[in-house]
Amino acid sequence: MRIGSWTLPNRVFVAPMAGVTDRPYRRLCKKLGAGYAVSEMAASNPQLWDSVKTSRRLDHDGEIDPVAVQLAGSDPDMMAEAAVFNIRKGARIIDINMGCPVKKVCKVASGSALLRDETLVARILDRVVQACQPFDVPVTLKTRTGWDHKTKNAVRIARLAQETGIAALTLHGRTRCDLYRGHAEYDTIRDVKNEIDIPVIANGDIDSPEKAKFVLEYTGADAIMIGRAAQGRPWIFREVSHYLEHGTHLPPPTCGVLRKLLLEHLDDHYRFYGEYIGVRSARKHIGWYLAELPDAKTWLPVINKIDNTSEQARALDQWLQRYPPDEPFISTAGAQPQAA
Repeated sequence: MRIGSWTLPNRVFVAPMAGVTDRPYRRLCKKLGAGYAVSEMAASNPQLWDSVKTSRRLDHDGEIDPVAVQLAGSDPDMMAEAAVFNIRKGARIIDINMGCPVKKVCKVASGSALLRDETLVARILDRVVQACQPFDVPVTLKTRTGWDHKTKNAVRIARLAQETGIAALTLHGRTRCDLYRGHAEYDTIRDVKNEIDIPVIANGDIDSPEKAKFVLEYTGADAIMIGRAAQGRPWIFREVSHYLEHGTHLPPPTCGVLRKLLLEHLDDHYRFYGEYIGVRSARKHIGWYLAELPDAKTWLPVINKIDNTSEQARALDQWLQRYPPDEPFISTAGAQPQAA
């Protein structure tokens, strides 16, 4: 599959998730078979560009190209300016967020709230695409099926996207009002794919190789995007990619492989965030990885009290060494992030 001039190695992608898809996590997922990953939402407001949080999100050092940065906002000129700013910071693809359902984003008319104003959608898409053209940087769009079930307008939004020069469209199979409740539906994704020629990426509730295959075949989508199912299970990307290519299952990772992956992830995480934030923000990842292991419910509250990165890693290493390294690790861990 191609996005602009970029040819991607496979069609199994990482969904952008606020507070999750930071640089260490994206690098890990790409290492474990993801063909493409999009950053957390970056602010389009220039007043926030110098904040520690935004500066960290714009740090792409050592990340495998193409670096894709997702922007959130509702002002067309500001979004265009932010796109250029991020291109100069290393972005190779700009993604526009019109799918985030969380209240703090929608209350400022960003994310999926934009679906209620198709005229504004068209203006944003056009301004950002025009701003990125001199740099030969493609622009993509991530959105939902509509604001609610009475106002599903994904097909019209998709047509607007294609007309304004969007290079690819990711569609989550829920409305904004669904949040993450119930089940994603794929009929709308299929309808969108039948209406436009640009690549369509299906998103929502894809949590297994079999589900990925079903969604691709049912919708005709060009790729799939996995979010919550990859939390604590980043190897899902190579499992899905292998299944789509060969029709067979890879064996689950062993406890020894899990130990190595988790400790490497934590080391990268600590280096990225530093001591204070690193030890605290790592707790959610540890919980997602280990939630299904025996004694996790009693052990995780203990590790969550540790406020030193080296002690946290050492405690985790010692605990994991209790498991035979060749024993298969099977987990269904996952959580509910603020996903884009």
